[in-house]
Amino acid sequence: MAWIYLSIAIVFEIGFALGTNATQGFTRLWPSVFTLLSAAGGIFTLGLALKTLDVGVGYTIWTGIGSIGTVVLGALIYKEKITAAKLASFAAIIGGVVLLKVAAGF
Repeated sequence: MAWIYLSIAIVFEIGFALGTNATQGFTRLWPSVFTLLSAAGGIFTLGLALKTLDVGVGYTIWTGIGSIGTVVLGALIYKEKITAAKLASFAAIIGGVVLLKVAAGF
């Protein structure tokens, strides 16, 4: 169940990051509401996941996969560029997440 909670937390994390950009400095109401609810949901579900997972594993996966999702969706939604350096970074993050999952025993 912890991995399900962590997956939900990652979705909230991506929503939080993308929403923060849409708030334009928290001057737009509905994007701001969405962003704050996403932040709260992410922290809540991460907390549920960390009841079972080690904090080093859970938090690192949450931020790592959240970062990848944010960059990919940022490119799709906000037309941000994905460079070769970003792709190499994705590979490093994914490799690290896989190793953490192996170390945690899935």
